[in-house]
Amino acid sequence: MTDAWRSHLLVTFSGQSSGRPTWVERIERGDDEGYFGAESAAWAVHGGMPTLVAGIRALLMQTLHPGAMAGVHDWSRYQEDPLGRLSGTIQWLVTVTFADRENARAESSRVGKYHDRVVGTYSDARGILRDYAADDPDLLAWVHVVFTDAFLGCHELWGRSIPGGADQYVREWAMAGELVGVQSPPRSHRELRDQLDAFAPELKSDERVAEAVRFIRNPPLRRSMMPAYRVLFAGAVASLPVRYRRLLGLKRSPLPVITATRAVLRIVERVLGPSSSSEDAARARIERLRATRHPA
Repeated sequence: MTDAWRSHLLVTFSGQSSGRPTWVERIERGDDEGYFGAESAAWAVHGGMPTLVAGIRALLMQTLHPGAMAGVHDWSRYQEDPLGRLSGTIQWLVTVTFADRENARAESSRVGKYHDRVVGTYSDARGILRDYAADDPDLLAWVHVVFTDAFLGCHELWGRSIPGGADQYVREWAMAGELVGVQSPPRSHRELRDQLDAFAPELKSDERVAEAVRFIRNPPLRRSMMPAYRVLFAGAVASLPVRYRRLLGLKRSPLPVITATRAVLRIVERVLGPSSSSEDAARARIERLRATRHPA
């Protein structure tokens, strides 16, 4: 059972049962230590198990902006190939976090080229029809702050200490936002809260949101994985501020889901191991570079 779980988890996250897709091989190459480095807040947050819950929380939050939801509804293949979309997002996150700078820029450019064709119209929170494009500054900012907030919030609930604290993580991850075109990303926890709050008048819930939430609640995972996933979903919902839960039409479970989520994350860590192949590849690159600079 453990081997089956491990294989399915690795396929889900990386697209390969070995857990080491081709883009991880590129992380081991490169001529610098990357934008962050081994002692960074970004490594601590993105290398931790709470990312499993943070991804769910970020997806739920993204649905609340009607422009972002329109892009997902009109262009995303999340229902036909949800694991493919997930692995693509993971590829960007992991590459920017752990790879050298050239590789991180190239991966961000790949994402940007996909955004070039995502255009359409949507009805905003006031019922006004608007044009949208995935590279609109407003939409890029929304996705960035939601992502940053989700990964920080979940790590604070279930993760280990962050080097430099919340401010350091937000400040570091601003670089990732800039790589995909975000203008003036937040550089402190306070700025993150202020920017997220500023979006409140633009958010709305409708049938598209309800449809996406139903899909996120019941994704096409193996039946054996669903009990653990349901706990992680409940943990993601519990981690959300009340106002967002209400907009999403979700209620916090009366059960001790924060504790249950922690237990599931520990089980997953035992199954997968304490470090990822991406982090191992990055450490190998850094050790090689340091050995070259300071030969024995």
